[in-house]
Amino acid sequence: MMTLRQIEVIRAVMVAGSISGAAKILNVSAPGISRLVKHAEGTLGVRFFDRRNGRFAPTAEARSVFEQIDEVYRKIDDLGDTITAMARGTASELRIGAVPSIAQVMVPRAVAAVRKRFPDLRLNINVLKLEEVINHLLLDKVDCVAMSYRFEHPAVDVEPLAAGELFCIVPERHPLATRASVGAAEICRHPLIGIDAADPYGRIMAHLFARLGLTYDVPIKARFGSTVCALVRAGLGIAVIDQFTLADGIPGVAIVPIAEPTRFETYVATKRGSVMSAHAAHFVARLRAEMVGAGPPVPGRD
Repeated sequence: MMTLRQIEVIRAVMVAGSISGAAKILNVSAPGISRLVKHAEGTLGVRFFDRRNGRFAPTAEARSVFEQIDEVYRKIDDLGDTITAMARGTASELRIGAVPSIAQVMVPRAVAAVRKRFPDLRLNINVLKLEEVINHLLLDKVDCVAMSYRFEHPAVDVEPLAAGELFCIVPERHPLATRASVGAAEICRHPLIGIDAADPYGRIMAHLFARLGLTYDVPIKARFGSTVCALVRAGLGIAVIDQFTLADGIPGVAIVPIAEPTRFETYVATKRGSVMSAHAAHFVARLRAEMVGAGPPVPGRD
């Protein structure tokens, strides 16, 4: 049986037509090439070349061997192209899922970093409501999902992603706009724009008031944080929103820190038993790094 080295050397001699030419192709010494050809012919019992005036011509018996050697090299070249494509992401698609609060700012930042590492990677980004996460994972529509709320499911693995804080947002000319911070009790004195407390994302906001035993009124409810921000900018009330939604700032809106602790956790979910691709793992790592370092532009606060 021929070794890969023998295949490489014999092909080089075939292409170059001489031992010295093959040595230049392979960047090795000519005597080494000559010895390997003789050894291959001796051990395999096949004469590969006719020697004529210093030239090496393929024998009639060996032509079918050379055809198969060329086929092996074509497949090796194809393998090299495939590996190169994988390294650049050309041959792959990364399917990302994220809830709106993370998808709006954090996912684009992470995707930008992923594209630098895998410039040809195809991406499919899905903005999901929490109730859609399980179906998308189990039906292999996404590789991973970034979430603002944890749940338990026998076919889904959920791991911590990053911690965040809540902030109060008000129209830029609101009396609270210039405050260094505002307490939850004072927030409750104003009409609130919010997300239904029955919604998992809404529960994060509602928990701030519930644990302090505060009552509050939400005359305007919206489904997504981006809509809440737009309603605040329109002067229709104030709101409590997570730092990831606010990371790029909101024109016409002032961001005010909340006096009480408001820490909450975010998570990444994957289908149980699945192996995360290198592209997905890199995305999660970049997303975590972006979220850990994210903070809204609050005047006077680093």
